Amino acid sequence: MRALKIIFWVLWRVWFYILMAIPILVMFPFLVASILRESSYPYFFKMARIWAKCILFGMGFRYTVERDQEMEIGKSYMIVANHTSMTDIMLMLAITKNPFVFVGKKELSKIPLFGFFYKRTCILVDRGSTKSRMEVFDRAQKRIKQGLSICIFPEGGVPDDESIVLDSFKDGAFRLAVEHQIPIVPMTFADNKERFSYTFLSGSPGLMRVKLHHHVETKNKVEADRKQLKEQLWNLIYQQLLKFEASKIKN
Repeated sequence: MRALKIIFWVLWRVWFYILMAIPILVMFPFLVASILRESSYPYFFKMARIWAKCILFGMGFRYTVERDQEMEIGKSYMIVANHTSMTDIMLMLAITKNPFVFVGKKELSKIPLFGFFYKRTCILVDRGSTKSRMEVFDRAQKRIKQGLSICIFPEGGVPDDESIVLDSFKDGAFRLAVEHQIPIVPMTFADNKERFSYTFLSGSPGLMRVKLHHHVETKNKVEADRKQLKEQLWNLIYQQLLKFEASKIKN
């Protein structure tokens, strides 16, 4: 039985990377055309959402979203969520209609084909470089001024220890939100670690639950409020993760 599971996991993981490539190849000329100018980014974003949904569907993932508050079309937000899986990227794209730009680690730009578009459309950060982290703010500010939203996973990456429920948050997302007085949209992803973690021989098709919380306003907030905002958002997402886990045990 264990041998059959290992065969399934290997083939399923390989299928994931094939699925990442197929929609890109099909839409390649349109994707290239949409990244030639920054003003065309909303068209790229629409195709990125199709790409994400193809992967989720093809992997056997289905998702449900409980929304406390909708996002207004044409308004800029700072979107934050817990981060446990590569599928967080796909799920975020699938459930969010407002065009946003990811702030993500530069290592993902090395993935063949995917990396070509990733490094041309996302804001890349080298977390070991202070200069790189400062450049992120300049690029994010430019995108916000263009009317786009920003998405940051404030843990700064996926924790190496999978027993960690929610790692500590970095300051970047909250600093940007305060500086630009844009609302923060917190989301909690319940099942992505179980569905598709970074442990190779693990995971399964199934449900991905999402909670889209009430927006947290930053209007009239100042730099001194950043720490309080960070703690507030961490506690909100952490408590929701505990609720998700309790409901799973009950069922």
